Order: sequence, then structure tokens, then C-alpha cells
Amino acid sequence: MDTIRSLRCFVRAIELGSLSAVAREEDTTQPTISKLMASLERELGVRLLERSTTSLQATPQGMRFYQRALGVLAEYTEAVAEARGQTETPAGLIRINAPAAFGQFRLNALLAPFLADHPKVDIELILDDRMVDLVKEGVDIALRQGHDLPPDAIARLAGISPRQLVAAPAYLKAHGTPRRPQDLSRHDYIRFAWLADGDMLTLHNGEQTETIQTKGRYRVNNALAIRESLAAGGGIGLCPLWLVQDLLDKGKLVRVLPKWHGQPQPLHLLSPSRRYQPVRVRLLLDYLTQQIALLPGYNAS
Repeated sequence: MDTIRSLRCFVRAIELGSLSAVAREEDTTQPTISKLMASLERELGVRLLERSTTSLQATPQGMRFYQRALGVLAEYTEAVAEARGQTETPAGLIRINAPAAFGQFRLNALLAPFLADHPKVDIELILDDRMVDLVKEGVDIALRQGHDLPPDAIARLAGISPRQLVAAPAYLKAHGTPRRPQDLSRHDYIRFAWLADGDMLTLHNGEQTETIQTKGRYRVNNALAIRESLAAGGGIGLCPLWLVQDLLDKGKLVRVLPKWHGQPQPLHLLSPSRRYQPVRVRLLLDYLTQQIALLPGYNAS
């Protein structure tokens, strides 16, 4: 029996919850994976998986074996990397998941120099605003904005972007410039769709906090679309500076109520909570941490 392959398939069966899903990953058939699992159970003399027509779950012995198998596979992968010299020469595929707007606007340009410096590395970038399961979907690095992070991932803070109210000069010339937070209730406010707090906007100025009921006829679920709408004079919006700093520098947008700001937006790099990381992943994590902190609109932290 190919013990290492059996261990890999067993681990992925636990993580994916399906032998068929493992078979698709391995480019083989479900009966082949089923036979591998049966052979592993016979060799160990213990039942590892409880199977039914609709589900697959680990037995208590299976869950304990799963935790040990993770360590065995990590050690084996590291040993293979050292034997092949991959500890010094990064090679292989890195799967990255990132929010659509940040990935398109900022991250995409950062990856080309990394690829040029590491010709044996491949990168697969998936732009998706949902919170993916890193283990089940085979993601090596996920970028996430905000404070809600999965508890089972390793998080590295890459930077913090202040959030400021901005508008185009043409909009303010036509509609007037707010002088205090309450004035915002009389303006067209452009916001991200599906926000939990809806039209309520909370701003801070030192120890002062104001919550305003805003109004606006335009809501959109893409930060780049918000950026374009604000630059076109569609209204006032609260934006992280990574999204609009270049427009502020060019005068296409200006700050509104500059002494007031929203909650800053942190950006974290997430990786699965496994002991071993291939050198290619560690190098990219270090590279992105350094480069993101240098992007316009970020304060390194």
C-alpha cells in the first residue's frame, strides 16, 4: 500500500467530507479512493471513517489519527523539499484568494514582480468576496479586509488603511460642503450594498462619536464601482484610503469633514493553521507584507 498517498487521501476526506471530492482532486475514481481508505483501516485494525449514502464523518479514533497524520505529512513534505533543494529554490503552485476590488486594483500588480523573481513558482489568484475555507478549497494565502477573521487560520497584519469621507469637487460645488456630521443626512451618500448597519454611518473625531442616518439612491457591492461613482460626482462616500488616495492626490476627490473618520480597515494575510509551509508560500507572505505596507493609503502596522 502507498502509505503516504493513503494518508493524504484520508486527510483530504476529513477536510472535504466526501470521497468523491477527494477522487476529483486526485483525478481518479471514487471506488479507488474507497479501496485506499479500506486498506488503511485494515492495516491499522481500526475504523477511521463512518460512511453513509449522504455523509462521511471521522470516528473518534479517526479524528485522533487525522491530527497525527497532519504532522506526518508535514514532516514528509518538508523532507522532500529539502531533498529536492526546494528549501532554497521555491517552486510549485501558490493558490491565493482575495477580495475582488483589492485583488484587481492593488494585488494583481504586486504579483508580477514576485513571479519574475521566482521563475519556478506558479500563482493562481481567485478574486472572491466571500470568506473561503482555506483548507477545504486548498488556498495557501487569503487576503481579508476588516476585523472578522476565521478562528482556525494564522493571520498576519499587513497594513491598516484609514477611512475618510470623500467627494468630487463638482459634487460639492453643486450641493454644498457639509460643515458638521449631521449635514450628511441632506446629501447623496454612496455606500456598499449589504452592509449590516444599512444607512447608519458612525464617525469619530478623537473621543467624539457621531452616528448619522444617511440617505442615498445608489448602493453597490463593488468598491471599484463606488470609486468611479464618487469620482464622477455621484455623492459622498466613506472609503478606505487604499481605494482613493491616488484620486485625492490628483484633486479628483477631496476630503469631506477631514477631522472626522470611520473605523480604520485592517488587511490581514491568512494561511491555514498547519505547522509546515512550503518555502514559496513563506516567501510570498513576507513579500506581500512588505509591499502592501508601502501601497498608497496604507499605514504600516
